[in-house]
Amino acid sequence: MAKFDTRVQELRYEVVKAVAKHIYANDLKEKIFDISKEVIPGPKPSMRCCIYKERHIVNERIKLTLHSSDSESKVINVIPVACDECPLGGYTVSDECRGCIAHRCINACPKKCITFDDKLRAHIDKSKCINCGLCAKNCPYQAIENRVRPCERACKQKAISPSEDGSAKINYERCIECGACVYTCPFGAIVDEGYIKEIIDMIRDSENNTKYQVYAVVAPSIGTNFYGYTTGQVVSAIKKLGFYRVVEAALGADLVALEESKELAKKGLLTSSCCPAFVNYVEKFYPELKDYVSHTLSPMAMIGKTIKEHKKGCKVVFIGPCTAKKGEVRKDSVRPYIDSVLTFEELQALIDAKEIDIGSLEDSHFEYGSEFGRGFAKCGGLTNAVNQALKEDGSDFIAKGIICDGIDNIKMTLNKWKTGNKDFNFFEGMVCSGGCIGGPCNLTHEIRDKLMADKFSHTSESKEIKAAIDKAKVTKK
Repeated sequence: MAKFDTRVQELRYEVVKAVAKHIYANDLKEKIFDISKEVIPGPKPSMRCCIYKERHIVNERIKLTLHSSDSESKVINVIPVACDECPLGGYTVSDECRGCIAHRCINACPKKCITFDDKLRAHIDKSKCINCGLCAKNCPYQAIENRVRPCERACKQKAISPSEDGSAKINYERCIECGACVYTCPFGAIVDEGYIKEIIDMIRDSENNTKYQVYAVVAPSIGTNFYGYTTGQVVSAIKKLGFYRVVEAALGADLVALEESKELAKKGLLTSSCCPAFVNYVEKFYPELKDYVSHTLSPMAMIGKTIKEHKKGCKVVFIGPCTAKKGEVRKDSVRPYIDSVLTFEELQALIDAKEIDIGSLEDSHFEYGSEFGRGFAKCGGLTNAVNQALKEDGSDFIAKGIICDGIDNIKMTLNKWKTGNKDFNFFEGMVCSGGCIGGPCNLTHEIRDKLMADKFSHTSESKEIKAAIDKAKVTKK
């Protein structure tokens, strides 16, 4: 089994692996109610109070694993029964309350929801509290704490709040599908839906129809995953799953850099469009700036478009660390080019379900991107690539990029932009910390990921963008 950061990731992996195993065995219908027992064999619970509850939660996970990328369902979902372990968040009076007589806390409270016991210690009525925080700001002893659930803390857009039954609920008007809550929830109660059955069925159909082939497009952050194996071995494993050819999304990144550099030079001011969560964020929270978002497709969609133009009738599956890609694939501008999405976690589960030993495989070469295209995995890589593309085109225009990763940095800079305070002409926005190497569905999130991303970039055979595109067979008829 792969190395994961947490037991939650392991559980997600185990569920997908068990489901995939039965899809491969053609007995999913007959065995679907037995999968929870395979994942949670018992007889004693290993994670919660009751083994039956554990199995019920696994059954809910299974349902979400079997969704279709064509459906109208939500990409990010809460499993309420798995969410009841977290205490209600919000402002709480701690033991530091001294029972003072100033009562600044209740004087500041607009709802007057604070009462005092016979020892003059304060208590907050949660049914009235609106979590404004004024009581905490005015307490002279700093005795009032804001206890926020991990998922709420992770969601910088404030899209998560408690429902009536106490479980988390998602406001999809604010959700940007970044998956921060999926990775952060310590009980695994928030899950991204999976499309593994449709992908396996797609590959099977292709094996029965020689005119129909399935391409895998792999994100540049593959270079920071699958520790202990070479990228070439992982590519061989992907091919053993039945994919006809494996192509780097970095090649799409090269194509994006060429297009986006031209667009930037023409317009003079632009934001990137590579990160779908960033694009969602701008559209939902800064609609007045959405016209500045590049009209260039993302690397995923760009290479998918290129493949389909040169291989009529084929299917394309994107493989990467991102939950927001599962939402992007449903957009009218992207749907014609990408048929489904698989995360690195899900890829590992499929490989193991089929009992493929990655370490025993020979390296496979695949359609590669340039050093700059591979650099898209890390924040700042896009700006470097755009300037390289301008240089290769002989343009005098220089992209003065501001590089922002994480919603807090993005928000602060966009607010400055709104007020006219900017000293850049190109805004590179990546919602995940560090860029795609910090995506929620990477197998691990270690500090060495940045070094591994650089190493993977430098191993590219092409040190120029146009050279990589010229070498790639996938861009030629």
